[in-house]
Amino acid sequence: MTDTLPDRLSADPASPFFDQSLLERGVGVRFKGVEKNNVEEYCVSEGWVRLSVGKAVDRKGKPMTMKLQGKVEPYLREPAATEEEAAPEA
Repeated sequence: MTDTLPDRLSADPASPFFDQSLLERGVGVRFKGVEKNNVEEYCVSEGWVRLSVGKAVDRKGKPMTMKLQGKVEPYLREPAATEEEAAPEA
């Protein structure tokens, strides 16, 4: 897997922009230069993030969100482990 992130990514399994393997690696998002931990979806080219709002959920059980416009910078929290790091030394 490459270290390039998609233009748009969602944490909702019903979304066409959902990528389980990428989310398991850990994706962080800086929005307007500030680290955000409650990002449900982002789009770099359009410049928006969808943030969950508290613990509120809609009638289908999905988190309530609000969409904010601004500069979006996604990154991988942990780089992919190489074979040398993954194999224990004997």
